[in-house]
Amino acid sequence: MARDTQLKERYDAVVQKLAARFTDGDIQAMDLDSIIYLIGVQELGKLDTTFKKDEKMNIMHVAICRLLEPFGYYQYDYDDPDGWPHYKVLEQLPPLKAGEQQVLMKDAIVQYFLEKGLIS
Repeated sequence: MARDTQLKERYDAVVQKLAARFTDGDIQAMDLDSIIYLIGVQELGKLDTTFKKDEKMNIMHVAICRLLEPFGYYQYDYDDPDGWPHYKVLEQLPPLKAGEQQVLMKDAIVQYFLEKGLIS
């Protein structure tokens, strides 16, 4: 199976799984940013918390760092006293076009869900 086809199928499986859990099956509601946000909340571990706008941006940053960690761009450093994970930059991301950024993030999301055993 071609890598692009496999990535698309696995990413679609992630979207369907999350849509079933969080949007009553509405896959349109599960865009890339929504998935990144959910991963950030999961990584933060504060599942029953209402967040302010600036905290939501920080949650997405946590998720992006966690998602790109296996690719060698970030490394977990420590949790601050409030329980927020911090990462250090190991390598700057190369300049990517918008479509390339989406593919990288979808690949990272698929790898995350494979690692967690939530898709195969």
